[in-house]
Amino acid sequence: MTSATHARTKTRIKICGLTREADVDAAVAAGADAIGFVFYPPSPRYVTPERAAELVRRLPPFVAAVGLFVNPEPAQVEAVLAKVPLEVLQFHGDETESQCRRYLRPYLKAARVRPDLDLVQYAAAYPSARAILLDAFVDGYGGGGKTFDWSLIPAGLAQSIVLSGGLDGDNVAEAVRRVRPAAVDVSSGVEAAKGIKDAAKIRAFIAAVRSADND
Repeated sequence: MTSATHARTKTRIKICGLTREADVDAAVAAGADAIGFVFYPPSPRYVTPERAAELVRRLPPFVAAVGLFVNPEPAQVEAVLAKVPLEVLQFHGDETESQCRRYLRPYLKAARVRPDLDLVQYAAAYPSARAILLDAFVDGYGGGGKTFDWSLIPAGLAQSIVLSGGLDGDNVAEAVRRVRPAAVDVSSGVEAAKGIKDAAKIRAFIAAVRSADND
């Protein structure tokens, strides 16, 4: 790939697990393309639909609101969508393709990467996914702050890749250079505490991604 092509490539950036107005404002000001809200009650980053609706109202045009779910009941997703204008859904559990696409929204399907997971086969089971989100295999779902071996990512995935799992301002530039994902997704790597973001870490993360885009 030529340097001119690299210069035209903009890695999209999602800041996930936001719970406070100040953090939404900081992510937007730093140049995030998308903001993620966690609708998985066991998560320390969980927000209610009512709270998410308040936070989404702060987003300017063209910054996408993304909702994260884990093995939800349809009624839960529908209740969230009735209150929160989500543009993209993100599924982190064992949802089937039909379960993911039933809501008629663009969606991402997360894969918890480990050596014995055939990612090409996994992605093929979700042909309607906007992208496959690659996360580390850890206990629980997402936000574990653990990286995985990026060499496990095959070249033959039909969908775009969203790279997640333990990214932070120190390693995301290398990740972008090596993987060239369509987007990156960060939660714990820009936090002061679980669910509490650090504005300086958000700025550093986004600056590192933009630096790698220009390499």
